[in-house]
Amino acid sequence: MSEEFVIGLVSISDRAATGAYKDEGIPALEEWLRRAIAGPAWRAVTRLIPDERALIENALKELVDKESCHLVLTTGGTGPAPRDVTPEATLAVADKEMPGFGEQMRQVSLKFVPTAILSRQVAVIRKRALIINLPGQPKAIKETLEGLKDESGKAVVSGIFAAVPYCIDLIGGPYVETHEDVVKAFRPKSAMKPKPGK
Repeated sequence: MSEEFVIGLVSISDRAATGAYKDEGIPALEEWLRRAIAGPAWRAVTRLIPDERALIENALKELVDKESCHLVLTTGGTGPAPRDVTPEATLAVADKEMPGFGEQMRQVSLKFVPTAILSRQVAVIRKRALIINLPGQPKAIKETLEGLKDESGKAVVSGIFAAVPYCIDLIGGPYVETHEDVVKAFRPKSAMKPKPGK
């Protein structure tokens, strides 16, 4: 039996955390992951917290160290405003930084808005987990995870999730497969497992 894939989802918003408005980040992430992940079985562990660096750091540590998440996706708090401290909190709990994820997210977003250069998303490894800061808006979350496709459905700009399964392989997590019509996971041939029945 394959190992369960545990995903931490953290929505960082002062107003949503106090109930001033409905959080859209976690539902958008769950909906996208349901469409994208082909296997193994996965479950989400969620947190809705305000833009407070100590609270973000504690949530990330808890999700990795106690909940044994293989992947943690945060949404919100990555801009230049004084209250935007998600990247600082993420880097504070990191063992390794993975700068390519942030670079690619900004590349995708720049196809839509010039203000993408104001985004400070980072990605890091903590123990055997990959932590990625995503944008705050559901539309931008989908775009950065999935990338851009032409009319035929071929990827024009790769979304970051294409690299997530292989990264999780390399840090000792479960073998994650995706629905290729949503996002095609990329692995070198030597890292691919044969499909059942082949």
